[in-house]
Order: sequence, then C-alpha cells, then structure tokens
Amino acid sequence: QVQLVESGGQLVQAGDSLRLSCAASGRTFSSYTMAWFRQAPGKEREFVAAIRGSGSLTTYAGSVKGRFSISRDNGKNTAYLEMNSLKPEDTAVYYCAASGVWRSTAGWAGRSSNYDTWGQGTQVTVSS
Repeated sequence: QVQLVESGGQLVQAGDSLRLSCAASGRTFSSYTMAWFRQAPGKEREFVAAIRGSGSLTTYAGSVKGRFSISRDNGKNTAYLEMNSLKPEDTAVYYCAASGVWRSTAGWAGRSSNYDTWGQGTQVTVSS
C-alpha cells in the first residue's frame, strides 16, 4: 500500500501562487488515482482535484477550475497541486489521497470514501 506525505503549504497573500507536493512510497505509484481534498475550520472535507494514474485524465471542483492544476510525475512518485490566484477562501488543510482504481462515473473522483490512503495534510493560509 502506498504512503503519502504532503508538503508546500504556507502563509501567502491573496493573488499569490503556491505549489503543493505529495510524495508517495511504493513501486506502483502510476497505478493509483491521486486526488487533493481540503478542509477548512468548521467545514467538511471537500474535493479539489483528481488525476488518473497515467495522468491522461483530470477533474476539478468548480470552485478551483481554471485556477488550480493537478499533475503528477510517475518517475518521481509525486503528485502536485499548482494553485494560482489564491483567495482567502482557499485557506484550509490540504490532503493528498490515493485510490487503486479510477471510475469515469460522474462524481466518483470527488467522493472521499473512494480513497483508501491519505496523507497527514499541509496547511495553506491565504491572507487578504
């Protein structure tokens, strides 16, 4: 089973950019669907973005589409979340998650219950 470690979270200003990384252990990284979720204080965890194992397919939450970009480097066992035009409402703990499958069913990638491995999270704070 893969293990995940996120990094890159920090305090930034509104309008800034930031890149999060998710380093995975194991030799079968390319077979995993990778996703980013986030959880703000007092709110439920919400889906941000997901990418298929091959990197050929991605999907995004409407609130970040056009501003955030998910990618992966299977040679480095790492997934990334590039965040641009950050807003104070993007403030949250960002979690990396992995699933051994990919389903094209609408909404599948956005359900946290479909992921069986999670990182510890990294804090992103956007000041106004």
